[in-house]
Amino acid sequence: MFQTYLVGGAVRDALLGLDVKDRDWVVVGENAESMIRRGFQPVGKDFPVFLHPETHEEYALARTERKTAKGYAGFVFHADKDVTLEQDLLRRDLTINAMAQDSDGLIIDPFGGRQDLQNGILRHVSPAFAEDPVRILRTARFATRYGFQIAPETMTLMKNMVENGEAGALVAERVWQELAKGLMERQPRRMLEVLRECGALKVLLPEIDALFGIPQRADYHPEIDCGIHTLMVLQCAADMDLSLPERYAALLHDLGKAKTPPDILPRHHGHDLNGVEPVRAVNSRLRAPKHCAELAELVCRWHIIFHQAFRLKAATIIKVFRQTDAFRRPERFQTALNVCIADVRGRLNFENAAYPQRDHWLSLLDAANRIDAAAIAAECRRIGKPELIAGQIDRARRLQIEPLQTACKNRQSK
Repeated sequence: MFQTYLVGGAVRDALLGLDVKDRDWVVVGENAESMIRRGFQPVGKDFPVFLHPETHEEYALARTERKTAKGYAGFVFHADKDVTLEQDLLRRDLTINAMAQDSDGLIIDPFGGRQDLQNGILRHVSPAFAEDPVRILRTARFATRYGFQIAPETMTLMKNMVENGEAGALVAERVWQELAKGLMERQPRRMLEVLRECGALKVLLPEIDALFGIPQRADYHPEIDCGIHTLMVLQCAADMDLSLPERYAALLHDLGKAKTPPDILPRHHGHDLNGVEPVRAVNSRLRAPKHCAELAELVCRWHIIFHQAFRLKAATIIKVFRQTDAFRRPERFQTALNVCIADVRGRLNFENAAYPQRDHWLSLLDAANRIDAAAIAAECRRIGKPELIAGQIDRARRLQIEPLQTACKNRQSK
């Protein structure tokens, strides 16, 4: 008998009163051949998933699974007419995701997901949770999204999974996928806190984990701890509703503080330059998208210079514009400055701090762009000295911004 049930996130979010964006269905009492006869189009590679002939929503055959190797891909699936709805729900990660709804609107909840939803608890359905390391990331992400607490027994299970090496079996694409989703939630710092508590942060993002316990100057950083500061900057970026590349850059901006020589702690001079290598390592390991990777490296390398905008010479400012590619990519330059705001405000008691450097940098860039570069180049060619073009353009730009920088320094000295 053809029976379909709405399952997973659609049921969960409807019970929470949230908008349901995607609907997933489970089919009981059918097999692949009978689904095709009904007009469903097969799309699943690893297990039978079909598109409805009219709505094009995904319908998966009820299935069971068996662990055969480490990692999230090491499973063998069984999907046939004899698999029950409860057997299908049993293989799911958390009780709040293991509920179904029939065509009459009745909620099928064999594992207490509705009660856990009401109590704000994330609890694993069965010991099979430990077979899929992606569930560590998903649980951390759900804790971030809903602000739920993780059941003690589930946290213990997650810790055991990390100790058994399951977290190390995660592939880069899945780590990035879950991390990116978590970073875009309203409380992204919570995801990092959960991953650190269960030990997965040390495996997946050791460069971030290494920041915890490293002190900073109390006058600049009343929160003291570099790891705490990083979480505060990330959260500030979320509170500012910044984009994924900006939030990712906020997360990685201070990696150099874990590499600062001990003799200059807690001032961390040079942590901007020292941070470039670990940022590149994270970008490579996670296979971060190019726009995220580039901004993270840019912010790490230049955020200290950006903070010092009012003290720089005009010639230095031109060099900064060139080396950050600000003339060709002003939008990226602006997003880097947005992360700098989060860096300044991501400190204890500095949550509402002003950051006039952002507007100052943008006004300098605007002034430098007012020159007629084409005319300067044409003149250098006219007199037979094309090799002077770059220098003359820089000189013209410097003359544009020097009055602004001088006026700014005068105001600062009063």
